[in-house]
Amino acid sequence: MSTRRTLPFAETLEIRDTCLCLSVQRAARALARHFDEAFRPWGLTNGQFSLLVAVNRPHPPVMGEVAALLAMDRTTLTAALKSLQRRGLVEARADEKDKRSRRLLLTQAGRALLAEAYPAWQEAHAGIDARLAVPNPDRLRRDLLHLASGEPFAEPAQQMGRRRSPR
Repeated sequence: MSTRRTLPFAETLEIRDTCLCLSVQRAARALARHFDEAFRPWGLTNGQFSLLVAVNRPHPPVMGEVAALLAMDRTTLTAALKSLQRRGLVEARADEKDKRSRRLLLTQAGRALLAEAYPAWQEAHAGIDARLAVPNPDRLRRDLLHLASGEPFAEPAQQMGRRRSPR
């Protein structure tokens, strides 16, 4: 354990300027506000839109599949579903084979609302892509998906295609 009692301001600035976690959190909040504004005419938040998208599948997914896709626990998913269920956009039904499991499906109203909001998502997303300084936004998406996957990170030498020499 460190014996420091305070963190020097220079190190605070280092964290502010280099911390990926802080940068991603700030970017996530800005993106959330951007998409919340885009979906406002449909009475949706970006989280609700993402939830509708996660449920929009050829075969109704079980709650665990949706929770995993959205990186949330089942309790948080259940709470997030309530407003969409009250609006008649999503239904939860017992699985025919396993009555303990619930499957989620979009109602006709949910499918229609998702289809109406989709062009707003396209436009908002194009605006974000245009603002990225990264020449390859798909690379950024892949890297973010890898971060979210929980997979172990390669060591820097491995990322560069070099093998580390044994110690």
